[in-house]
Amino acid sequence: MVMDNNDILIRLRYALDIKNTDMVKIFNLGGIEASKEEVLKMLIKTKDSYYDEAGNDDPEEEENIKVDNYTLESFLNGLIVFKRGKQETKPGEPERPAITIKNNGSVNNVLLKKLKIALSLTSEDMIEILDDAGVVISKGELGALLRKEGHKNYKACGDRYARNFLKGLALSYRA
Repeated sequence: MVMDNNDILIRLRYALDIKNTDMVKIFNLGGIEASKEEVLKMLIKTKDSYYDEAGNDDPEEEENIKVDNYTLESFLNGLIVFKRGKQETKPGEPERPAITIKNNGSVNNVLLKKLKIALSLTSEDMIEILDDAGVVISKGELGALLRKEGHKNYKACGDRYARNFLKGLALSYRA
C-alpha cells in the first residue's frame, strides 16, 4: 500500500502524540492558516487508502481534505519551529524556507530530513528508531536518504523506510 500525505500526517500525529490544538498551531507556524475543523478533515484517511466492505459510501461520512506536498512540507517546517523555536533569519535570507518537495518521489526523503531536524536526532538515533521497527539500515544508506535530491549519492526513500520510521517513532515516543 502506498502512503499518501494524509496517511503520513495521521501516522506522525499518532507517533508524536500531538494534540489537535497543537496541530493547528504547527500549521500556523508553518505558514498555513488552518482551523481545528480543517485539521480534523486532513486527519481522515483518503478513500483510496481503505475499502468499505459493503462497497458503498456512507452518506454521513465527512469529506476529507487531501493534503498536498506544499501543505505537508509547511506542517513539517512548522513542527521544526514548534519543537526547536523560531530561528532568526540572517540578512539576505528568505523569511520562509524554500519548498524542497519537488515531486511525490521526494516526499519521504524530506519527511526524514525534517523530522531529524525537528526532533534533534542524530543519525545513530534514526538508525535505532528504524531498528526498533525491525528495519536494519547502515549509516551510509541513511546518509544517502538524507542527501539533497540531485546529489550523486542521493537515494529515493521508499514507503517502507518512511512507514517503519514513523512506526519506530511511535514505539519510542509513546512507550
